[in-house]
Amino acid sequence: MATLADQLNDNTIEDPGTRAPLVLGGLDYQGITDTVADVAYGPAPPKAWFIVLGVSALLMGILFGCVGHLIMTGVGVWGNNNPVFWGWPIVNFVFWVGIGHAGTLISAILFLLRQNWRTSINRAAEAMTIFAVVCAGLFPGVHIGRVWSFYWLFPIPTEHLAMWPNFRSPLLWDVFAVSTYATVSLLFWYMGMVPDIATFRDRAKNKIQRVAYSVLALGWTGSARHWHRYEMAYVILAALATPLVLSVHTIVSFDFAVSQVPGWHTTIFPPYFVAGAIFSGFAMVVTLMVPARELFGLKNLITDRHLENMNKIIMATGLMVGCAYGIEFFIAWYGGNPYEQFAFINRAFGPYYWAYWTMVSCNVLVPQLFWFKFFRTNAFAMVGVCIFVNIGMWFERFVITVTSLSRDFLPSSWAYFTPTPIDIMMLIGSFGLFFTLFTLFCRFLPMVAMSEVKGIVASEHHAHDESEEAAAH
Repeated sequence: MATLADQLNDNTIEDPGTRAPLVLGGLDYQGITDTVADVAYGPAPPKAWFIVLGVSALLMGILFGCVGHLIMTGVGVWGNNNPVFWGWPIVNFVFWVGIGHAGTLISAILFLLRQNWRTSINRAAEAMTIFAVVCAGLFPGVHIGRVWSFYWLFPIPTEHLAMWPNFRSPLLWDVFAVSTYATVSLLFWYMGMVPDIATFRDRAKNKIQRVAYSVLALGWTGSARHWHRYEMAYVILAALATPLVLSVHTIVSFDFAVSQVPGWHTTIFPPYFVAGAIFSGFAMVVTLMVPARELFGLKNLITDRHLENMNKIIMATGLMVGCAYGIEFFIAWYGGNPYEQFAFINRAFGPYYWAYWTMVSCNVLVPQLFWFKFFRTNAFAMVGVCIFVNIGMWFERFVITVTSLSRDFLPSSWAYFTPTPIDIMMLIGSFGLFFTLFTLFCRFLPMVAMSEVKGIVASEHHAHDESEEAAAH
């Protein structure tokens, strides 16, 4: 029988079921480690990395400049008006929270379901979750107006506060839901990286790297006891994170659904928001991973099979979102509520028709291209589709928020919302913050879960050995 090293160098070995292999290039365990670690310890990163980092840092600076201007001047610098008291800040908040859903779904739910194809993409998706939640938390934090009184959001037991939190407000529910989601996701991401950070520690080339990675590695030695505790902790965190995938965006949808505003007061919002969050989150993962694997030479670990599987999930959740768009009109008609009917007719044919049809085109029509294998496997095509998906998902939040508020019960209070330059710059700047954090992560932390990929390689070759023995008999 051939040795394991010989088998690992055989590119023809495939995953059970004759599917495409999850690791290409004949990489053995050492090869996997070298491929991932070379991103941090190899030659200087490509020039494109410095360009992306520089542009992202510039946009991030614009964001913080706008936030400083907002705090000094007041929320009047936004385009929010009467009756559109919720404008782009809430739209951006819901958008970024949705982006963060794919990481937890890939890491927790697919881990519990033992989906092996998640191993090469879960680490970057988890990092994306943390960075998206950071961007999301910024907007409600400054939306309260008096930023220096942010602690009023928390249930502090004291008689000296000028205002007590209203626990019946869904905005307060967001504080608990998003903070819990961020905490569990951060722990899950960090816990999974500990063995790989220890590998980086052992390869450190200077004292600063050695000290930094040693602190982050928590004294990891790779002993059987450490692996046992690590695996138990990882399963527990996965079990805790799984319900959060459903609960967090469900609670975010309650910001709208528990109100009496026509177009918001509907029971379809929780599943509709969750499907939309997974839809936009996976689109962002594909958008990030395609250029990342190209820049850092990870095509043998992040393969076309990984990307195609994610594109299939994007297509499936896109169909769910499209179905929800149609059901909203059906519910408005079937319920016989004239205010509800007007809200949806106004979305499609009112003053914001351009936003509604942009949303439908990007979220319903464009993802249908993934029925064709070319679009699921061609890098440029899939990135193009995913960019349109994220544009459409931002417009979805815009349509839900602005159209219902701008045309409410009294025609005398109707008003048209127009964003200000500060609105636009803060939205663009939030992408700068997100890409700055993700770019730094790619350079200094393991982008791929080396230990998990090695486990998948071992299981693939074990299955290959069994199939050979069965054929021999």
